[in-house]
Amino acid sequence: MSITVRIPSPLRRITKGEGEVNLQCETLAQCIDGLEARFPGIRERLCDEEGELRFFVNIYLNGEDIRFLNGLQTAVASGDEVSIVPAVAGGNS
Repeated sequence: MSITVRIPSPLRRITKGEGEVNLQCETLAQCIDGLEARFPGIRERLCDEEGELRFFVNIYLNGEDIRFLNGLQTAVASGDEVSIVPAVAGGNS
């Protein structure tokens, strides 16, 4: 199934400037595998040593946070859009 993955600016140096990638996968975990195969080193930016999504990385499937779905085991369908969004910190001092 072909899905579109939107890559945020901070990760584009790993993807050689690509802001959007099309992949064939059935789950979000396979999606990350596909990204890693194409762009070595991206997995460590997204997942911790146990293979879980890092707390400062948010992934949305068609606008819905995957933490409220089945996490990385969430199934994807052809035409789905996946957005990787790094958490933004800040505030008043």
